[in-house]
Amino acid sequence: MSLRKDKSSEKNKVFMRLALELANQNKGLTGLNPSVGCVVTHKDEIISYGKTDINGRPHAEVAALKNNKINFKNSNMYVTLEPCIHYGKTPPCTNIIIKKKIKLVNYSIEDFDKRTAKKTKGVLKKNNIMAKIGLIKNEANQFYKDYKFSKFNDIPYVTGKLAVSKNNKIYLFKKKITNEHSHKVSHLLRYRNQAILTSYKTINSDNPNLNCRIQGLEKFSPVKFIIDKDLKTKINSKVLKPSSNKTYIFHNNKDKNIINKFKNKNAKLIFMKIENNCFDLNTILKKYTH
Repeated sequence: MSLRKDKSSEKNKVFMRLALELANQNKGLTGLNPSVGCVVTHKDEIISYGKTDINGRPHAEVAALKNNKINFKNSNMYVTLEPCIHYGKTPPCTNIIIKKKIKLVNYSIEDFDKRTAKKTKGVLKKNNIMAKIGLIKNEANQFYKDYKFSKFNDIPYVTGKLAVSKNNKIYLFKKKITNEHSHKVSHLLRYRNQAILTSYKTINSDNPNLNCRIQGLEKFSPVKFIIDKDLKTKINSKVLKPSSNKTYIFHNNKDKNIINKFKNKNAKLIFMKIENNCFDLNTILKKYTH
């Protein structure tokens, strides 16, 4: 390989890593859509960039190409995930890529969504746009491991969090297990995850808010899901206050008097079947996915 080609390859990796950093800024905040980053260059100079917006729209490519004052003709695009070709709640990203006359699209890895996976290159080729795949693919695969899991298993990617003392206790009567440092980690997790799942026992014993209290990030507090087979959650719990984010309770109680107590609260009751006196966790997770 010539020195010139080697330098060009390294520069391409830099542009793609910038795109990946953009994607990282909204990771966990883009709903069911993956967080994607996009950088557009012309003659090795960055002329625009974008990332998937909060709740998943607009997509990164659209955000990067929406400026009508920029001439994107014969530009190169670096995008962390294969641009979509299908119509969903928005038109496919390939539409605007074609319209803006991009010359070359580099994407790090192929999408895991069957509607787009391994199809974009052919669509672009038909419109005289080159496509290259594989820049920093190991880094991208690591970044999108949760999205891949969700697409292949049709359930959300779950982050587990336990409060455990030094002597491996998860509950100490009248003593705190956590400290200010672990609290900060908890609030960071709440910011980067779309929902939080717990049981009524935690709600009744701790009466937590389960929100994000990092200054400036309060609006990213997760939706709350409570597993409560017999609807034993205390009706005056903080998570049921109107000021709290929406709360969903999975239950198997048919007592109308008890159900009516929750009707005027900040909660949506979801009736679930039970087997062996238990809920199936996969069924609960799929309820959230859909």
